[in-house]
Amino acid sequence: MSIPRTPDPALLVLSVLSARWGEFWPGLLADLETAFGPTLFVSEPMDFTVTGYYDAELGTPIQRRMLAFSRLVAHEFLVDAKLATNELERSAATPPEIGGRRLYNLDPGLLTLERLVLATGKNFTHRIYLGNRVWADLTMIWTGGGWFTLPWTFADYAAPSMLALLTRLRARYKDMIQNPAPAQPDA
Repeated sequence: MSIPRTPDPALLVLSVLSARWGEFWPGLLADLETAFGPTLFVSEPMDFTVTGYYDAELGTPIQRRMLAFSRLVAHEFLVDAKLATNELERSAATPPEIGGRRLYNLDPGLLTLERLVLATGKNFTHRIYLGNRVWADLTMIWTGGGWFTLPWTFADYAAPSMLALLTRLRARYKDMIQNPAPAQPDA
């Protein structure tokens, strides 16, 4: 018989995509820190060129920032994180009657020693329903000392630069759970 146990808390990570950073940054960062606590890591903008999926809505050229937060979270918090980021997207979007275009796209996820899981509002064969209109997307797993991408892993997450960034964040997370002293943000 397996005995249920509470998993170690996870590192909350967040992808921000936009082509209009000057219109909302660093105000959005402040809003995210109000919602999720201080940041542990904020990347510089990275070019987002693997797909044109967001071009019509967000404009071009799109850039991404990856964030991680200092406060580790329970896995079930992923639902609340997705609902909170959806509300931030809605509050900054144009009104629905004139298109409802988002200013930015926010994708929260959980990074653990074993995996990266992203939250989504869209069902698909490999996604698990978490409740409250949110699904978990198992984006990739850590095995054999590195990230293993899956057939559905988004191409941008499978890129070598993203894998390297996630590996660094995983190392910081590992240190956080092994040495639970308060983490210090990047200088």
